[in-house]
Amino acid sequence: MRGSIATPGAKTVRYGGNTTCIEIRCGPDIVILDAGTGLRQLGQALLTEFKKKPLNLTLLLSHTHWDHIQGLPFFAPIYESRCRLRILGSEGARHNLVAAVTGQMESTYFPVPFSKLPSNIEIEELKEFNFAIGDVLVSAQRANHPGICVGYRLVTPDGIIAFFPDTEPRTGGVDRELVEFVRDADVLIIDSQYDRAEYKKHVGWGHGCVDDSVALALQAGVKHLYLFHHDPDHDDRKIDALVKRGRQLVAKKKAKLKVDAAREGLLLQLGK
Repeated sequence: MRGSIATPGAKTVRYGGNTTCIEIRCGPDIVILDAGTGLRQLGQALLTEFKKKPLNLTLLLSHTHWDHIQGLPFFAPIYESRCRLRILGSEGARHNLVAAVTGQMESTYFPVPFSKLPSNIEIEELKEFNFAIGDVLVSAQRANHPGICVGYRLVTPDGIIAFFPDTEPRTGGVDRELVEFVRDADVLIIDSQYDRAEYKKHVGWGHGCVDDSVALALQAGVKHLYLFHHDPDHDDRKIDALVKRGRQLVAKKKAKLKVDAAREGLLLQLGK
């Protein structure tokens, strides 16, 4: 949920302080979006749930900035031989995807090298931007963010999820390509790090603001918008204010869009 760096503490309890990690279940398929510090708790929960059963997981990485991969060394299933993990993403910002993901487990930074893991891990750079994971149809699209970064659209039998954790509105008006990519999504999870005043001071940083996220969601016919990539300096009260601002913008348009902020532990069932 959090951007740039994990922020545990009394002022971030309600929305959470871990960096990006989302789990999606569709039938037997388990898809994980990004591998931030939230991945540690997910790994513990999966091992508790599946016990000694095999685990087949797919991890989709938006990009290899540290707050989106730093949870992987602490993901308990990769230390179990019964776990099979497929990691998909674009190439690393300066190295290939394998080097970007495994480099953080070199002895300089971590005591267990990637090559010694007992699990079965495959790391693949995206060759096609349209593919399937079981019954989930996945599309990827470049995001407006420093380095190489993508967002994902996941079409499931129960609904559509669009995920753009790090992206900034493109200059020159409406980004028609992005509008069409998130068109009719049941859930849009998108970078809404700043309020309007903050954003003016951070143009070019690769992050968005609440006003633009709401405008995008309205244009695309999204049903439920989740503000995401919370600023590490924003406490729970500030995020409450951003949600309030988003809902006010929707009310002015007399629209039906729902606006909430992503928070740790939130469980959402599509189609219900």
